[in-house]
Amino acid sequence: MNRIWKIAIVHDTSRPGLGGHDTHLAFRGLPGVEVVGLADSNPEHLDERMAAVRAARHYDDFVEMFDREKPDIALLASRLPAEHFAPIKAAAERGIHVLCEKPMTNDLEEADEIIRLAEQHNVKIAVALLARHALVFQTMKRMISEGAIGTPLTFYGRGKEDDRGGGEDMVVLGTHILDIGCFLFGNPESVFAEVSVNGRPLLRSDRSATREPLGPVAGDNVFALLGFPGGRGVFESRRGLFRQQVRMGVTVAGSEGALSVRYDNDRKLRLSRSPFPPEDEAAFEEVPLIETRTIPGAEPIDFGHLEYFTENNRLAAWDLMAAIEHDRPPLASAYNARTVLEIINGIYASQLSGRVISLPLRDRRHPLETPDYYEN
Repeated sequence: MNRIWKIAIVHDTSRPGLGGHDTHLAFRGLPGVEVVGLADSNPEHLDERMAAVRAARHYDDFVEMFDREKPDIALLASRLPAEHFAPIKAAAERGIHVLCEKPMTNDLEEADEIIRLAEQHNVKIAVALLARHALVFQTMKRMISEGAIGTPLTFYGRGKEDDRGGGEDMVVLGTHILDIGCFLFGNPESVFAEVSVNGRPLLRSDRSATREPLGPVAGDNVFALLGFPGGRGVFESRRGLFRQQVRMGVTVAGSEGALSVRYDNDRKLRLSRSPFPPEDEAAFEEVPLIETRTIPGAEPIDFGHLEYFTENNRLAAWDLMAAIEHDRPPLASAYNARTVLEIINGIYASQLSGRVISLPLRDRRHPLETPDYYEN
């Protein structure tokens, strides 16, 4: 990539949130990158944040930054879905490509509009669904395709299942897990789900208090069956099961074995060579992860608070630059983010209707907010 990439970062730290996954550092240390500006209305410790992202100039307003700096790429670092549409729209209308933190949005009609804007203005929109870039899941996908577990049969995914378990966990962390299922098995064609509150079936009027503003969320127990083109999937999240060890994880069971990843700090890939179900012969061995991907000229990573996020944010940024250069879709795109949101909406629609819901959804409205919601 023999060019200078101008990057503008939108990271308003004055807004409430639970922290982040270092998305704002995605372009730091990449070759040929110039961070031309940071839009952040919070004056406290601003110099530190400017230094961390190596921004040349500060702005209070992202529109002014876009107009003055004319960047190639806008990086949206907020983890709050309601804060993404306005800068995405402003960027797309100016021909600026986007790397956006997940969830991209909590509104399916808004997701449709984001994709329409991207197509109309010929810009790429990448979303920080980092598992698609992570070596552990890249290796899992390769091993499945090479037949390491025989015919892949079932995908099992769990959320973190802490005090956010159920609907909030599904929207925040389940976004990653559901996208891993799509990455490994393809986009699902149907969903059937049970969602409950305090042991009773979810009602359309139910709402859960959330630790962050996430839009309509409900339920403390989610159990969903996904119909993938190449197999079946299960996603579940139950509130209050988290203890001292992380429960969040992924297992893919096949006819000749299983592959598993726990979403802890290590994120090791484990392989069972037994053709029997795990409850019969659960014997897993760790799979060595060998990284062959390189970014020529990139600085060593000596920043960030967790290696998994820092490394894969960088790979997401590099992939977006390559996607622009070669006019191909990003590995994790707005289309992938929309598919995950359709699954989440489909889970609520299935619970409220008591039926299997076909995907993609015909009704783009949110089931919890639409009294006359129907599907198929």
